[in-house]
Amino acid sequence: MIPISRKMPEPAFLNQYRKSQQGKPLSYEPEHIGGTARPKAPAGYDHDLNQVQLGSGETCFKAAKTGISEWAMFPSRWTQLYPQSSPIEESVVVLVLFRLFGLWWINSCRIVYTFEESRRYGFAYGTLPGHVERGEECFWVEMEEDGTVWYRIRAFSRPAFWLTKIGYPVARRFQRRFVRDSFAAMQQFVKTKDHEHNR
Repeated sequence: MIPISRKMPEPAFLNQYRKSQQGKPLSYEPEHIGGTARPKAPAGYDHDLNQVQLGSGETCFKAAKTGISEWAMFPSRWTQLYPQSSPIEESVVVLVLFRLFGLWWINSCRIVYTFEESRRYGFAYGTLPGHVERGEECFWVEMEEDGTVWYRIRAFSRPAFWLTKIGYPVARRFQRRFVRDSFAAMQQFVKTKDHEHNR
């Protein structure tokens, strides 16, 4: 059952619901856990890989890493992350709230892996039973050899909730909207950090 609310849920409810999800297994097949890190995505899912250039150079890359660590890639106009200060650590459970059709949809995820390398930083989370979809999504930033800095999202997903099964074309449209708005949010975050650095 996916919690849906007309009003932004109170922290007490979100804390209780998050706690109820922490001990549950991921909602997709165990053999597919970590699948966003593998060359071949799992069969039976929609696969997506999207990217946008954020700029270039070490300063841009550091700002982009901060953006990931602070969950800046979630467009605040219609999404909320709870808790907002969640650390990027394996096994951490977060709630992703989407405001669609005048309602708040509460989705639960667990971080399944993280990585921090000299030119790559990011993580992936997988869906828990309290999510409208099944699958995994990886968010990361990467600086190429030429110095360009990219923000990338890789995911595999399929419907888990009866409403998303019925209206899956609409759900896919909102997935694409999330990608566009997430790109804009990261670009704005890096731009703001760059202005702060150059003062």
